[in-house]
Amino acid sequence: MQPRIPRQQAQELQEQGAHRAESDVRLSPELAAVVAGARRRAVRDGDRQIDTAHLLHSLLESDADVRALFGEGPRIARLLGYLVQRSIGYGLRWQGAVEDSGGVPVVTEAGGLSPLAAGCMEYAHGRAARHGSHPAGVTDLLAAIVVDPRSRAVEVLERAGIDPHELFARLEASSSR
Repeated sequence: MQPRIPRQQAQELQEQGAHRAESDVRLSPELAAVVAGARRRAVRDGDRQIDTAHLLHSLLESDADVRALFGEGPRIARLLGYLVQRSIGYGLRWQGAVEDSGGVPVVTEAGGLSPLAAGCMEYAHGRAARHGSHPAGVTDLLAAIVVDPRSRAVEVLERAGIDPHELFARLEASSSR
C-alpha cells in the first residue's frame, strides 16, 4: 500500500528554506500552530508551498476567535466547504503555480511559503508592532491575508460570499479598542 503523502514530497517542502515560519520568535504560539497546520495541509494536498488559502483554512480550524469574525451559520460552512474543495477540484488550477500577486514585496527566504504568504507573514509582524502587540497573532495574520485582493484566500472568501474589505475593517476596528 502506498503512503498517502509521499515522503520525498514532504522532505522537499521542509528543505525549501532554512527559515521555518513556525519557529519564528515573532509569532505567538497560536500563530506558530496555525503555520504548522498550514504546512501539513500543503504537504497533504501535494502543494509545493503554503499559500494564503492554506493559512486561512488553518486559521479557521484552529482559532475560535477567527471563526467568530465570520459569524454563525451558512457563511462559515460555505467558506470551509470551498477550502476543503481545493484539493479535489476547486483549487486544482493552483497546483504547480506560485502564488504571487505582485501586490506585496517578494520575500526570498520563505521557508516553504509562497511569496505572497511570506509577505503576509511580514505584514502580520508589522501590524502587531503598529498595534503594540508582540508577537504577531492570529488576527494579525488574518488581516494580512485579506489585504491583497488577488490572493487565493481572498478569492475563496469572495466565492463564499464574504467581503474581504468588510472583514478587514472589522479586524482594524477590533484592534484599535
